[in-house]
Amino acid sequence: MSSFAPPILSSAYSPIAANTGAGASTIQRNPPTGRIAAIDILRALVMLLMLVDHVRERFFYHQQVTDPMDLDSTSPALFFTRLAAHFCAPVFVFLTGVSAWLYAHPAHQPPRSASAFLLKRGLFIIGIEIAVINWLWMGSYDTLWLQVMWAIGVSMLLLGILCRLPWLILLCLGITIVAGHNLLDPISFTPGQRGYTLWTILHDPGFIYTSEGFAIKASYPVLPWIGVILLGYSLGRMYAQTVSSALRQRVLIGLAVALWLLLGLLRTRLGYGEALSFTGHADWLYNVMQFVNYTKYPPSLDFVLFTLGGALLLLGLLENVNNRFSWGIEIFGAAPMFFYILHLGVLLMSYQLALAVFGANYGQWFAFDHVWQIWLCAGLMGAGLYWPTRAFSRYKRRSKHALIKYF
Repeated sequence: MSSFAPPILSSAYSPIAANTGAGASTIQRNPPTGRIAAIDILRALVMLLMLVDHVRERFFYHQQVTDPMDLDSTSPALFFTRLAAHFCAPVFVFLTGVSAWLYAHPAHQPPRSASAFLLKRGLFIIGIEIAVINWLWMGSYDTLWLQVMWAIGVSMLLLGILCRLPWLILLCLGITIVAGHNLLDPISFTPGQRGYTLWTILHDPGFIYTSEGFAIKASYPVLPWIGVILLGYSLGRMYAQTVSSALRQRVLIGLAVALWLLLGLLRTRLGYGEALSFTGHADWLYNVMQFVNYTKYPPSLDFVLFTLGGALLLLGLLENVNNRFSWGIEIFGAAPMFFYILHLGVLLMSYQLALAVFGANYGQWFAFDHVWQIWLCAGLMGAGLYWPTRAFSRYKRRSKHALIKYF
């Protein structure tokens, strides 16, 4: 195991396969791959949710949602469709940290530094964001949007610098950033003011460059995501050979419950961690929607508690999953960068084809009439993209080309 692909992007090879401690369980597949099944399955699940959200952004643009979502203008169906996608970015970034720890602690080998791995792949991901993904989103280069891949790449660069620190320091630093960055909300800068560009990159989304024909916007402020990747790297220790499967499962589920209990306390009593307050409502559905309506840009503390709590719970529940469905869905998690680029290209071409064939039906856009059509389209696309993704996953496993491993 000389290398594995980046972030979302990792091939999560397991140092726990030889764990024979009490309660330990080795995932056996046909054929066995040595990968951590739970990580691949979780990554695959959120990638499919990402596909749903990207179909929404491509074919439901006439009903865009705000951040947080406006409950007075957003239907419950559209609200929960968007809410499901909130899990994607936190899981991607968190699992990037876990995967970096796995790289630094290979099975049956002495620990090694992850710095070079993180720095090279971080720069690669930022390059892909700028050169490929931005064009696949917009079909042009009028504006450079620095989005989730940018945030992952920058977070990897910072982790590459910090990963030599003791794990307890990294854990405390991650907690401090995630829990404390909302205290910085009152700080703001206006365009042209000294410190504006740095603060826009770190904390407040906005344009960092504008001209008559070109602009750059930092859509994903990176400071909170740096905290999330540090938490992932710190929790990677739970996948050490000395940790049994049963203990890992208990810890993961226990942490998930603890995060959600803290979320409930902050949301209903303390009022910290989210700019949009929870006031309660007589209608139970509106009440639920208001409770889980969080800020994503940048991700508030409540946002991170909600999404990482769900991620840890699923990791715990998926610990010993081993069936034909899980074998199939793992494919999407085994070649995530390939799937990410492929689905954006297919969406861009599909939209342009639909617009040419059917014409605009909502102003200048072609759009679906109902939210259920988003889910149907995403399901059909996911089924169709399974086969090329599986083929590439098998090719990547056989290939010795370093660049192929990045995908």
